[in-house]
Amino acid sequence: MRRHIRPLLFTALAASCGMAFAAGADQAPKGRLPSWAVPQSYQIAFKVDPAQADFSGTTTIKVKLAKASDHVWLDGAELKVSKVTVTDAAGKTHDAKYVEADPKAGVVRVDFGSTLQPGEIALRFEYTAPLNAQLQGLYKVSAKGQPYAMTQMEPISARFAFPSFDEPGFKTPFDISITLPDNQVAVANTQQVSEKPAGQGWKTVTFAPTLPLPTYLVAFGVGPWDITPTAEISPNAYRSKPLPLRGIAAAGEAHRMSHVISETPSIVHALENYYGFGYPWDKLDVLAAPDFSAGAMENAGLVTFRDWLLLLDKDSPARNVRGSFNVTAHELAHQWTGDAVTLAWWNDIWLNEAFATWMQEKVTEEVHPEYRADLDRVRGAQGAMANDSLVSARKIRQPITGNGDIETAFDGITYQKGASVIGMFENYVGEQTFQKGMRAYIQAHKFGNAEADDLVGAIATAAGKGDAFKHAFKSFLDQSGVPYVQTKLVQKDGKTVLELKQSRYLPLGSRGDSQRIWGVPVCVRYGTADGSKVACEMLDKATGSVTLADASKPTWVMPNANAAGYYRFSLDKSELAALVKQVAKLSDTEQLAYADAIGASFQHGDLDAGQVLAALQPLTTSKTPQVFTAPLNEASWIYHHVAKTDAQRARITDWVKAAYLPKLESLGYQRKPGESEDDSLLRSTLAGELALDYKLPAVRAALLQQGEAALKKKADGRLDLTAANPDLLGDALGVAVQTQGKPAVDALIAELPQTSDPALRNGILGGLAGVEDPALTEQVRDFALSKPVKVGEMASLLRAGRDTEAQRNAMWTWFTGHYPQILKRTGSFAGGYLPMLAAGGSCSTAEAQRVQAFFKSRMDDAAGIARGLAQTTESIELCSALQAKQDPASILR
Repeated sequence: MRRHIRPLLFTALAASCGMAFAAGADQAPKGRLPSWAVPQSYQIAFKVDPAQADFSGTTTIKVKLAKASDHVWLDGAELKVSKVTVTDAAGKTHDAKYVEADPKAGVVRVDFGSTLQPGEIALRFEYTAPLNAQLQGLYKVSAKGQPYAMTQMEPISARFAFPSFDEPGFKTPFDISITLPDNQVAVANTQQVSEKPAGQGWKTVTFAPTLPLPTYLVAFGVGPWDITPTAEISPNAYRSKPLPLRGIAAAGEAHRMSHVISETPSIVHALENYYGFGYPWDKLDVLAAPDFSAGAMENAGLVTFRDWLLLLDKDSPARNVRGSFNVTAHELAHQWTGDAVTLAWWNDIWLNEAFATWMQEKVTEEVHPEYRADLDRVRGAQGAMANDSLVSARKIRQPITGNGDIETAFDGITYQKGASVIGMFENYVGEQTFQKGMRAYIQAHKFGNAEADDLVGAIATAAGKGDAFKHAFKSFLDQSGVPYVQTKLVQKDGKTVLELKQSRYLPLGSRGDSQRIWGVPVCVRYGTADGSKVACEMLDKATGSVTLADASKPTWVMPNANAAGYYRFSLDKSELAALVKQVAKLSDTEQLAYADAIGASFQHGDLDAGQVLAALQPLTTSKTPQVFTAPLNEASWIYHHVAKTDAQRARITDWVKAAYLPKLESLGYQRKPGESEDDSLLRSTLAGELALDYKLPAVRAALLQQGEAALKKKADGRLDLTAANPDLLGDALGVAVQTQGKPAVDALIAELPQTSDPALRNGILGGLAGVEDPALTEQVRDFALSKPVKVGEMASLLRAGRDTEAQRNAMWTWFTGHYPQILKRTGSFAGGYLPMLAAGGSCSTAEAQRVQAFFKSRMDDAAGIARGLAQTTESIELCSALQAKQDPASILR
């Protein structure tokens, strides 16, 4: 689950076909490595002391040559290789030469010195390398002053740790051994099989050979790890032996993993039951990483997470508890879709991430139905639609033209759009049919690789569908954009018919072409005399229709029944007026789809701000938190970008206050015994919005009281951070920072280096991000670049303070002045995010022009900048166009 953000171009043909270049000895491959040299197995041995700056390694790769050659291409980055030998098919060994052919891309050539005939050869490398400082490959972190070394190989960072064929299509067994200080602990993908002394103060730990894995799933860690007692997940019909389960954390922290250890068996059993295939590996470790570039990572048998997702106790924020389950379910779903069956090339990363997202939602609905994963699915899809409405949006199945396309593939299009599309076609063929196809797909490709056609074909076969189904499914994979279904009710031959017209949804100001066709399974809910019915139609042409049998006269239509479809819809004014009156009768998922339709119409230029607030008003009576709070995003945008006068801002504030303050007051500002997680999460959402966005005095006063209590020093001189409600800590500290100013900022900056608890650290960072004073904002941003702030925490401080043009100008000046330091900390994994970090939230042509001008000459600074720049610039231009269209007076009507 990379979740974030990884030069050189294919020819158009190679990109579209996923082919590799042929390359001579003097020409480095641009893209995929040649297929005539294929790794068969790895033996990798490391000597690692996390206290040191460097590590050493020996890697032996058995390689099958399909043709005679005097060289082979593979990957290596920042490796100081001292010796390479090659053993030919006859068993003769001689020295070879290691050449860094393209250091920026991490492509190397090994020259044999003579031509070797086809057959199996062995390459042996001896090398040293730095423990990475940017959370990639084998990298160094610290917790409570103690150093650790751990890995993050996905997508293309194994090359920083060992010479390799660093592509997902090359799956082989790995034999891993680690020599480490004898007072430390090593963990890896498989179970430890031996431990032997290795000289004064050292030992060597060897692990069982893995089943076939790609390089990006190789994982290990070294340090004073604290490990829970081994638990066992019971056998079942698909797995005959108990599965060993452990929690791994920094020294002294493993006791806080009892919650995730207790939840994990139910997740594993649910996944085994769905796939009809037992957990594939010899053990399961879950590791709480002291610092991490991603949210979590599905390494086979050793799954790594940001520490706050696993280190939980009775006082942990509700968002952490719920997030822990959801992310664990996602990563464990990967053990089948991603690990056992691996994508052949990065253009199909959706086969990993979209399926894990979709499967996590199924598992959550089964094990924790109260978490409402069905609503998370809809909200995730709607978040993806915001990006997918850009002309610069990626396709789900995006051709890979260089490392930047790999790095930026871990986004909402891959995860949430992909999951929504999967769910849409599951709804179309039926859950049991879809499951049958998934089981066939897993069995056919287990411990191997797969492509999009393999999965789509398996579903089509299970459903008895032909090319039309495959074409419809792939129309969502192979083109970007959101289908826009416009509807019109008509009477034909005494029947009520809903006419359908599809195009690409494009917001106001877009330069895109709206003429695009998908195979869209459109399902419509409509009114009948005794309630409602649903009718469905495959819309695979520009126009179509669906007959609404037994429709009432007049009737109403909800054009996305159960919000099962990945598309947006629009209604004419009379149909919208009819639907507004029926909102309370819609399901929760449909109400979320309705909210998105209102927002989409606003962004399309069809509704003004006043009409949007009126249309969203019915949702504020919902008792479902996700629906109840759905209007807040649009209200906030109108507040910051449309309202120009105090009276207009006051009108929106009053609207929000009337809708949400009574509920917050009924919840109160402290947890109640036995309250639901929903109440805790809703309190947090409302308190943050009302105190920090709309600055309601009563809410600010309540949070300030908690923030001041948290800032009081205890007898040991430390802040009393546990004095605040853990769900509100960040917001309470934010109000305190805005009220007290520099004393509060200084206190939090002094406290962070002394605080190891990840939830409390997040609270401190949230408080600092609330700063508004320009001088203090600069102090906080400077602090974000300092050592006490982990690399993975930095962005949380830099994203804040962008609501006004003056704030954005200050951020721009600071960013451009500190760009080298930012790039040094994050450049190897967050290139695509840098333009958004610089200019996110901007809303004028001038702001779009300056970010373009700044990055124009910096495209090669890090992989992914070009795509990030295109999307950031387009987002700013669309915001500016929508803002220019507005009539602020509509707010008061």
